[in-house]
Amino acid sequence: MPRIAQSPADLLSQSEALKLSGLEFMQAILDGTNPGPPIGQTMGYALHSVEEGRIVFRGAPSFAMTNPMGTVHGGWYGTLLDSAMACAVMTKIPRGSVYTTLEYKINILRGLPLGMEIDCIGVTDHVGRSTGVAHGEIRGVEDGKLYATGSTTCIVMKLA
Repeated sequence: MPRIAQSPADLLSQSEALKLSGLEFMQAILDGTNPGPPIGQTMGYALHSVEEGRIVFRGAPSFAMTNPMGTVHGGWYGTLLDSAMACAVMTKIPRGSVYTTLEYKINILRGLPLGMEIDCIGVTDHVGRSTGVAHGEIRGVEDGKLYATGSTTCIVMKLA
């Protein structure tokens, strides 16, 4: 079960992180060896599964995630999709390298009811020496409906 970092001191140092492949890094968060980032707790989602080239986050929007109209804010969809797509790229990153999102795009297809459990799935399309490309989707766990899609481009940088 993932645990969440409570302060910056809980996170791995850059030198510790560079000793792990991206897949090892994500697996260590999933099994609780290493702490996950607090953004998941803030936004109501957690890492659910990890495999090479594929990540699933599971969560549900709460009232705290709504806009002034009382519907789920688009930033919630964007944050989840950015996390899933970029972390899918991370699973293909070798030891000694890091990555970050260069750009992403989302399409919200239908509104999510508050409290509805969803899976946010990120899948890689290509990861090379300098870039990674992935796509993602948000689907209802119970109804299987597609609620949003996204795509991303990440930069990959060799540091060690």
